[in-house]
Amino acid sequence: MKKINIIGGGLAGVEAASFLANYGIKVNLYEMKPIKFSPAHKSENLGELVCSNSLKSNLLTNACGLLKEEMRELGSLTMAAAEASKIEGGSSLNVDRDKFSEYITQKILQNPNISVIHEEVTTFKDDEIYIVATGPLGSEDLLNNLRELIGDDFMSFFDASAPIIEKDSINFDIAYYKSRYDEGSASYINCPMSKEQYYDFVNELINAETAKLHDFDTKYFEGCMPVEAMAKRGIDTLRYGPLKPKGLWRGPEDRSFAVVQLRQDTLFGDLYNIVGFQTNLTYPEQKRVFRMIPGLENAKFIRYGLMHRNSYVNAPKVLNEDMSLKANKNIYLAGQFSGVEGYVESSASGIYVAIEVLKRLTNLNLEFPKFTMLGSLMNYLNKANPETFAPMNANFGIMYGVNKNNKLEKANECIEEVREFKNKLDEQTRGTIS
Repeated sequence: MKKINIIGGGLAGVEAASFLANYGIKVNLYEMKPIKFSPAHKSENLGELVCSNSLKSNLLTNACGLLKEEMRELGSLTMAAAEASKIEGGSSLNVDRDKFSEYITQKILQNPNISVIHEEVTTFKDDEIYIVATGPLGSEDLLNNLRELIGDDFMSFFDASAPIIEKDSINFDIAYYKSRYDEGSASYINCPMSKEQYYDFVNELINAETAKLHDFDTKYFEGCMPVEAMAKRGIDTLRYGPLKPKGLWRGPEDRSFAVVQLRQDTLFGDLYNIVGFQTNLTYPEQKRVFRMIPGLENAKFIRYGLMHRNSYVNAPKVLNEDMSLKANKNIYLAGQFSGVEGYVESSASGIYVAIEVLKRLTNLNLEFPKFTMLGSLMNYLNKANPETFAPMNANFGIMYGVNKNNKLEKANECIEEVREFKNKLDEQTRGTIS
């Protein structure tokens, strides 16, 4: 049996590699780092988190929480890494980004069925199977070759990351620890704003200088919109978004007009990122404007926010149900490049594609349960309107038969369906790999 070629050592790529390798499939995992880095990548490790360090909610009544539990049933590498590197974050699954990627790198390198090859792949051999999991910032030559193959059906949007600051530079005469509505441990740092402070801050924010983007058709993904772009939608937009004060007041006398939250970024707790503050402001302007936040007047920035262009395909137009290209069934897409959005969704898509490749290699006629969260997400990519398609997060709106009163019941049904599928997959592939 030939080796499977996986291009990209991000979350989708390592999930696909790990899943196939654990079933005895030989894998070539191509990662161009450290020979070449994209604009957003800094670490040489696999599974690097380039934006937030949060994998969102762990609650089963949350769509992303359910997706994570389905992934655990499927033996997810990234969920194991998250467990090994998690830091306190209330009901959210937050991780130390360095320990997270170190764990993944170690597990991949230790797997005897995975060969990690540090080189850039730009072309495809006709008789080999590929999983393209380059993320949205794949090499330009590879993207150009794919564009020639599938036509000009790429889209793009701009994604952004938030600044990270030193905890020791935060003024705790003003800032305080508290989680919203006291759910979970009080692990978030909060910086309260008065009405005057908030309006002064927003005024400076929307008038601050932004970095130039070399694209004439700039689109923002709603889930990662720059804070300055969000503020321009209306003076009170941020107060009903990332700066929402409800649930963060310190007592009955506290009625802060807005509250900025900071989330722990490392297991040691020395670094924090500013929640919801993805930005395209120039570095000097980030330092000037964000230091207007009470408690951050002396903030030391370890990493400034950064904006970069993301690419993805029009999934319903170019992909088959198994995530292979309609133009070439030997090439599969996974991760954000395939049309999902988010860390967890990208990882999950890597598992799904690996399952489809495994089924192909072993001639299995076993359908992944479509009414689970992962099944619904993959089904959306195939069935969405290609004229209005945009990257999709896990959400209950794409699932059949879910309403506000039965989320937990449906979640438990989904988990059981995935568990049964995994058992059948194990039984039917036993002894088939040579």
